[in-house]
Amino acid sequence: MMVLFTLIFMIPLINKNIWVKLMSFFNVTFLFILKYSNTIMNFNVSLILGFDKISYFMVLLSLWVCSLMILASSKINKLDNFTIFFNLNMILLMFSLMVVFSSLNLLIFYIFFEVSLIPVLFLIVGWGYQPERLAAGLYLIFYTLFFSLPMMLGIFYLLNSCYSLMFFEFMSLDYCFLYFLINMIFFVKIPMFGIHLWLPKAHVEAPVSGSMILAGVMLKLGGYGLMRLMKVFQKMGLCLNVYMISFALIGGVLVSLICFYQSDIKSLIAYSSVSHMSLVMSGILSLNYLGYVGSLVLMIGHGLCSSGLFVLANVYYERLNTRSLYVVKGLINLIPSVSLWMFMLSVCNMSSPPSLNLLGEIILYMSLVSYSYIIMVFLMVISFFSAVYSLYLYSYTNHGKFSLGIYSFNSGKLNEFLLLFLHWFPLNLLFLFSGNLFMI
Repeated sequence: MMVLFTLIFMIPLINKNIWVKLMSFFNVTFLFILKYSNTIMNFNVSLILGFDKISYFMVLLSLWVCSLMILASSKINKLDNFTIFFNLNMILLMFSLMVVFSSLNLLIFYIFFEVSLIPVLFLIVGWGYQPERLAAGLYLIFYTLFFSLPMMLGIFYLLNSCYSLMFFEFMSLDYCFLYFLINMIFFVKIPMFGIHLWLPKAHVEAPVSGSMILAGVMLKLGGYGLMRLMKVFQKMGLCLNVYMISFALIGGVLVSLICFYQSDIKSLIAYSSVSHMSLVMSGILSLNYLGYVGSLVLMIGHGLCSSGLFVLANVYYERLNTRSLYVVKGLINLIPSVSLWMFMLSVCNMSSPPSLNLLGEIILYMSLVSYSYIIMVFLMVISFFSAVYSLYLYSYTNHGKFSLGIYSFNSGKLNEFLLLFLHWFPLNLLFLFSGNLFMI
């Protein structure tokens, strides 16, 4: 609760220097770490807010990525492009995400789950690049709202059956229609193959801060919601989850193939996110302790890695005014220092040691193979394709002959290197402190 009030009291700082705002956001992050890091399992902040290990790591990821968004948006502050509204939007976004991840009540969770869409929509429509950002915003809203009303009906049915909307008071129900009424909103948010088209459109049109929060945190809302509500669907999960896992893994393979013919850097990274999140969804639906742990680790690792890749895509876009892989070539000759960061984040994206992605995928593979040996075939294909499109992204952008249309070029900036370091360092350092992740 103290952290939420601290966020509200940051509103007078919205018109200050970017470094003042950045330090304020990092202060909130470290305040949260110091206050709740000694919590063993559960800690109730109030009657409707509380933390366990899953909530703790999700809130921490949200605070970290939102702080990095401020650093990534220095151009908006420098050009004074509605800076006050942008910073207010950031505070609203961080506040809503903290309430979503710390909510103990399903209705509060649902309300702020929908509220968190509004700042992201403002980011895309207000600070996007192309006129198509309006269509991307509509895709984002309507894909989510289409399944919002069914979830509301499911919440009312849960209230009528369990006489409470507190997560820890739910009991297992065996109603097939309720399974899809409530879970479809999370399948869209993850997103599952077939209902994923909003994600590439939103990423391509969003500014760098919008892409960072979409990849870093917003996709994790779906995984977090499934974790919280799978308790209600344990009986139905024994029957239906095998079909959803099969569909998710087949979709992960198909999306990995789609990555190979993408010509836009952002679009390729967005589709790779769909492939990785299909593993997260499968791990949660396996109803296995290791599946939950692996999904949590992979969500944190993917949030940091894909956010860093979108920062690199923006670094290239600011210099070349294009994200086309047919033009962005041979950059190792021009900015070798940025190419080094591209290599380090690309190999993390393909789950190389010692990144969190590797740890998460190993745990998920143990969980899914124990669920069914046939799944091993899909996991092998997804892992292989993940390595291929990650190296494809790196080699296309950094090797070859650079475009003759480049007349002048500036090297990497200090704030860009700081931003990339703050993505890469926790992504690899947390591997050493991953023991806490097993105590969820």
